[in-house]
Amino acid sequence: MTATPAEARQGLKSSSMSNLTLILIKIAYLAVLWLFVLMAVGVIRTDLFGQSKKKAKKKPRPAARPPQRRAPSSSQERPQRPRRNEPTVLAVTQGSLSGTTVNLASQPILIGRAPDSTLVITDDYASGRHARVYSENGRWFVEDLNSTNGTYLGQQKLNRPQPITVGQPIRIGKTVLELRK
Repeated sequence: MTATPAEARQGLKSSSMSNLTLILIKIAYLAVLWLFVLMAVGVIRTDLFGQSKKKAKKKPRPAARPPQRRAPSSSQERPQRPRRNEPTVLAVTQGSLSGTTVNLASQPILIGRAPDSTLVITDDYASGRHARVYSENGRWFVEDLNSTNGTYLGQQKLNRPQPITVGQPIRIGKTVLELRK
């Protein structure tokens, strides 16, 4: 049985229509694939080099003013010094910043890869805002800030703030910290 010219034209139209549809689907797929590749390159670039200066422009924070102190009179006691057994610094004992110390003050110490952290660590396993060390009622605590890879106090993974003592290792990826006198 042979097809009439009208049937042949109809078959040609449906064939060319499906080819056109396939070509459009292929082009759309390639566009989405390239968009994904460009986004992945942007994320990797940000991880390696930080945010671009255009995006990172923020209003500068006003500098924190030290608390106002009155001149001590003869009846007032001298300014407090750290007690004998209290830690004075947070020291990096292992990792790329080994030997670095941060003086302990009343302000919490933010640890992470973010540039505004108090202690900026360049560990691949650290989050932007990974953990914080803070003082409360004369005791020092470490708290994991919902990091991806966790914060460890000794061998224990933290799931809530934990008190820390002098010499107790705090591990963030390959970086190890401890309180020292």
